[in-house]
Amino acid sequence: MEFSPIGRLEVRITAADVGKRVSVRRLGHPGVTQEKFTDTVGVLTSWNNGVLVITRRDGESVRIEESSLVAGKVVPAAPARRRGPSASYQELVRVAARAWRPVESERLGEWELRAAAGFTRRANSVLPLGDPGMPLDEALTVVRRWYRDRGLPAYVQTATGAEGTQELLCAELEERGWVREVTAELWIGALAPVADRAEGAGVVLSREADAAWLARYQRKGVSEVALRVLGSGPSVWFATVPGAGTGAPAAIGRCVVDGRWAGFAAVEVDPALRRQGLAGAVMAALARQALDEGASAAWLQVETDNVGARALYAGMGFTAHHAYHHYREPQASGAPGH
Repeated sequence: MEFSPIGRLEVRITAADVGKRVSVRRLGHPGVTQEKFTDTVGVLTSWNNGVLVITRRDGESVRIEESSLVAGKVVPAAPARRRGPSASYQELVRVAARAWRPVESERLGEWELRAAAGFTRRANSVLPLGDPGMPLDEALTVVRRWYRDRGLPAYVQTATGAEGTQELLCAELEERGWVREVTAELWIGALAPVADRAEGAGVVLSREADAAWLARYQRKGVSEVALRVLGSGPSVWFATVPGAGTGAPAAIGRCVVDGRWAGFAAVEVDPALRRQGLAGAVMAALARQALDEGASAAWLQVETDNVGARALYAGMGFTAHHAYHHYREPQASGAPGH
């Protein structure tokens, strides 16, 4: 890593650079690493009392003693993408929000408070896109009261790893004792290769999640509220691969078409029938429908520990755009699912 035109190591960042993306090199810790130096890239979220905190792309925070720094510089806000559609965080987070609508919402400045009787964190969390119109502590008090009135724990959905994401808000929440739960990533890719991947023979498309589709859906006891969330979005399609006899379908999937974007979700396969191309067939059928409606790009969300799904989507040409997280209020319990 070079930090100056002549290769000399320099610390060229200060506390005034909090909020900027930086790259730093520090001395390694003997006995912890065999490397003399350790490099860290991320957003500088604080610099207090001789300690820097840098939030990496995946949302993890790294504490660095100022005395251990040997080099540091401000770097571009986000690396250039080498493949796939071009997209900003602001565009993608709004598209994703339209594809999974709550049954109740309220504005708090530029924040949106969302609730859906506890069905998934995404539909029961604050989407903080901008200024809440008041100091953060006051805003969080309003948030906690709003969710408490609905019998729900308060969650704030944040993102890291792209230009315009919320590393500073993540650090502020952690300082106040909010607990990060279930980190996931939003991946994007071109839509046409997904449509071309498989013929999708035997896949049935529908505008509604019928009883057969729900029999394969992993969330059991789906309520009327959940059905409203599942059916929300500009143009929603459900895919089903019928199973043998009258049992649950062999595979299912959901897609929301919104302008140039097609968002995939709930791609699930009978465990006994995995690795037979059914997930690809479901996505191909949904992708062709989305192409017919004018979409050209695709997005989906995948949890960081879902190794099988990540391998499948990478093979289709998807790549990670940013990570997102749900922060739960201190001492809250009864968490809804992802």
